[in-house]
Amino acid sequence: MTTDELRLNVEKALDEIRPFLQSDGGDISLLSIENDNLVRVQLEGACVGCSVNQMTLKSGVEMTIKKYAPQIEHVINVDATKAE
Repeated sequence: MTTDELRLNVEKALDEIRPFLQSDGGDISLLSIENDNLVRVQLEGACVGCSVNQMTLKSGVEMTIKKYAPQIEHVINVDATKAE
């Protein structure tokens, strides 16, 4: 899978999970894909302060991304409040 195909597949995965996040007032953005196995995302909106966002990240986002791009090993949320 080329880098462009990988990015497209990760975006497809995020498009699949996004409606669930948006229904709770949140969203997600793809920040980067590193070494073809690490995805950095940023949870947004209500997801930022949500007490279960790490569970959402692991059981929802990471699982969906791995379905579309099995070579992804890790999905990391970059906390917007700490990124400054």
